[in-house]
Amino acid sequence: MTEERDIVAKAKNFTVGVEEEYLLVDRDSRELIRAAPTALLDHCVAKLGSQVKTEFQQSQIEVSTEVCETVGQVRDDLSRLRATVAGCAEQEGLALVAASTHPSAKWEDQRSTDQARYIGLARDLQGVGRRLLTCGMHVHICITEDDLRIDLMNQVAYFLPHLLALSTSSPFWHGEDTGLASYRLSIFDNLPRTGLPGTFASWGEYERHVNVLASTGVIPDASMIWWDIRPSVRFPTIEMRICDVCTRLEDAVVITALFRCLVHMLFRLRRLNQRWRSYAPMLVAENRWRAQRYGIDAGLIDFGRGEIVPFPDLLNEILDLVATDADELGCTSELATAREIVARGTSAHRQRRAFDEARARGASRDEALRDVVDMLMAESAPGL
Repeated sequence: MTEERDIVAKAKNFTVGVEEEYLLVDRDSRELIRAAPTALLDHCVAKLGSQVKTEFQQSQIEVSTEVCETVGQVRDDLSRLRATVAGCAEQEGLALVAASTHPSAKWEDQRSTDQARYIGLARDLQGVGRRLLTCGMHVHICITEDDLRIDLMNQVAYFLPHLLALSTSSPFWHGEDTGLASYRLSIFDNLPRTGLPGTFASWGEYERHVNVLASTGVIPDASMIWWDIRPSVRFPTIEMRICDVCTRLEDAVVITALFRCLVHMLFRLRRLNQRWRSYAPMLVAENRWRAQRYGIDAGLIDFGRGEIVPFPDLLNEILDLVATDADELGCTSELATAREIVARGTSAHRQRRAFDEARARGASRDEALRDVVDMLMAESAPGL
């Protein structure tokens, strides 16, 4: 509780924090581990303290940055976190993989973490919980005023599919190419209280809805609401949760910068008595599906024009839209790198490329999947 109070005490509008979840694989077999060595978490905690913790499955581990004033600080902290966890994992013969699914792992082989919260989740979620072998990236933007936080959350939901498209890293599941750029969402959407949130007129209305579930005992608190974007339960932040975890650190930094600038842009419009046009959740959900299915490859719907627009064009429009905000927040160079993601592809593209190249060389399916894991290991923590 002291650590949480310290974080809240640092609250300042548009400060930022990032959480990343990683998979742990055996360096020799490239398979996802079933049980995490006790020494691994002990070593990580000794070096990182509360910035590292367990996740639902023993084969996962989560890190969180400090409260950051700039995106450059996010980059530095995430780099340190990844390197430290990867180094501790290497001592145990393991490797860190920053991808939202493992190419060949079977959820049936996994063991959930033996902690009260996770035991309760497993009991409540049953079969859909046992399949939850996915990792994500969460970005927190501090907005200290409750009603403002809800208003900006309502508006920025429009852009969530665009952010997802840039992050996709889960094309494989159970050894098969799913045909989706982000299969993770197909798994996660089986859980209750997921997907796009509703629109709330005020903080009070949001609280009343949450209290219906909490007062009836359905959930203990709003931390059991896993929407694509939500008000954080612990901190005065908008928490963006739709993205796959990015294999390349720089992609995570770019997406963090873009989300922060979008929130700032909406705040800037509000000060001018303007706001982003609201669209029905069913329309935004269609773009969400297109991002999940195609990533950056097939374009998203521009509802104002009434047509599908290629993703590079949409990205250029968004970058122009937030140029003033990027300048004010000091992340113009990071945003420019967003075009590089489109040019070279996301992790999903590189995973498929590694698989196809291995098969073209005559590798078996299993050998090709190992090549995918090799690529993920190399990109997730360069130098290890």
